[in-house]
Amino acid sequence: MSLLARPAVASLAARSLQRLTELAGRRSAGRGSTAVLHARFPEYPRDVRQLTVPTSVAPARVTVYRPPTGQAPAGQAAPAVHVNFHGGGYVMAQTELDDALCRFVAVEAGVAVVNVDYAVAPQHPFPAPPRQAFEVVRWVAGHGAAGGWDGARLTVGGQSAGGGLAAAVARQALEQGGPRIALQVLHYPPLDLATGARDKRAAVARPVLRPWMADLFDTAYVPDPRLRADPLVSPAHPSDTADLTGIAPALVITAEHDLLRSEGERYAARLRAAGALTGHVDVPGVDHGYDVQDDEQARQSYMLIARHVRDATGQ
Repeated sequence: MSLLARPAVASLAARSLQRLTELAGRRSAGRGSTAVLHARFPEYPRDVRQLTVPTSVAPARVTVYRPPTGQAPAGQAAPAVHVNFHGGGYVMAQTELDDALCRFVAVEAGVAVVNVDYAVAPQHPFPAPPRQAFEVVRWVAGHGAAGGWDGARLTVGGQSAGGGLAAAVARQALEQGGPRIALQVLHYPPLDLATGARDKRAAVARPVLRPWMADLFDTAYVPDPRLRADPLVSPAHPSDTADLTGIAPALVITAEHDLLRSEGERYAARLRAAGALTGHVDVPGVDHGYDVQDDEQARQSYMLIARHVRDATGQ
């Protein structure tokens, strides 16, 4: 067992990584690092406002991206809403990395997008993040009139760890009788933390995700290895055999070279068997997080997501 697989060490390393990232962000603020992110895809304007959602875990700050005015179909006073959860190994609060995706989906799907700054580990280990994520989605579903969206036409999604949270939200909605979710978008998600990274295989010799990263992130998020088979953490693990009939339909996007590709494929197959798969796309020649650097491939994937969201919500 590596040092980073020990909870105390993983917690210390995760907190140090958070502090270093925060410090780097402050140093680069004057050089406009956030502005660079906001400048991606300039044809998709940034019209946002901030809200705070109360939850039992902690208040969750969210950024609401408004769709262009006049895009709601005739007879629909308010747009549908898509709730997005960012990536970062359940440890890094990286909401701004999804700014381009949120703007893209807001415009192309004609929906309000709620980008969630959720509680991260090790300060808030499992089960706090999926519990908070679900409470945020329930709040969004129930506060459409005040928020300016139609909470009855609701989708969820996320990239990397955010995809894992989106899957956990859909599972909780199934088991707790709602809210109704029209679509879950799972973009290169981690769906099996019960299987160690050293037992997973990628299509390339040196994938983006390395075993030491999994040791750090997985241990900081779920310190007790016995809990890593929980369905809200590892729905692609063979130990989860529950009937998923009735779960929100899913779009699953995997990356050919990603260490997490196989678990995404397994979960897509499981959803297909439950009649809950609207599509599975394996993006060729790319690795985990490909859309952060590859604008052309990002456009294709974001357009696919936007089309599925639009179709699911009747926009």
